[in-house]
Amino acid sequence: MITIDSHHHLWVYDPAAHDWISDEMSCLRQDFTGKELEHELSKANIDYCVAVQASQTEEETIFLLDQAAKCDRILGVVGWVDLCAESVPERLAHFSENPSFVGVRHVLQDEQDDAFMLRPDFVNGIAQLEQFNLTYDLLIFPRHLENAFKLVKQFPNQKFVIDHLAKPAIKAGEIDEWKKGMAKLAQCPNVYCKLSGMVTEADWLYWVKTDFSPYIYHLLEIFGADRLMFGSDWPVCTLAASYRSVRDLLNEHLEGELMKRKIFGENAIRFYNLKPKQDSVQQSSINQFTKA
Repeated sequence: MITIDSHHHLWVYDPAAHDWISDEMSCLRQDFTGKELEHELSKANIDYCVAVQASQTEEETIFLLDQAAKCDRILGVVGWVDLCAESVPERLAHFSENPSFVGVRHVLQDEQDDAFMLRPDFVNGIAQLEQFNLTYDLLIFPRHLENAFKLVKQFPNQKFVIDHLAKPAIKAGEIDEWKKGMAKLAQCPNVYCKLSGMVTEADWLYWVKTDFSPYIYHLLEIFGADRLMFGSDWPVCTLAASYRSVRDLLNEHLEGELMKRKIFGENAIRFYNLKPKQDSVQQSSINQFTKA
């Protein structure tokens, strides 16, 4: 079974670029590179991963692609490109020359305008992704779900994935409106969801497994096993749990080897169109799956 972590971060810490790291997150104010990542993947028995942007600069996209070139475990990079710029087709073409560049993300959750994703210039940027076979990661809160639905309905052939379950307020136990919004988005067959970022939406110190069960089981019901994927959100997850604990938490909610195989690997390979690198055994396994 090929295992894929569909969501983690790497960075060389910069107070300006990573101003979202607050004082209570001070342990994240350090560098996290492919070297540290490989150690975590090995301990948790995860084969490969996808690195996702954490700051809104092309410099970070270049950094992530460089890390992917140095680390065979990083099969894909979801970078940042200014989707509102007139030059977006040229920038996407430029980055798409690198086979590790598989998708784009913008930190929509931080935009003051909840309808930012429906702006004509942003929508035009989304419209450019399909021609480069690029995916789009939706980083949003539950209040954005209706606008996210309006966005994805415009692009039935564009692959979208919701990061971190759309960040429901797990600590407060808020679920009803989130369930409705997620169920509506799940009606769109081109939308996937990452089972990631859960522990940091719960009580960092006192969470228990059952805090997450209603959210995970709802997503299994509405997306099925074919449109969900595991993501660690490392190193951010370490605010509330170890990498391995995050993996085990999800694993304990899944039943049967087929479901685990899909959510812990196959769905990410298919969604991001991940390609094998140098390891001949893993090359053969991934090639077999992608040809199926």
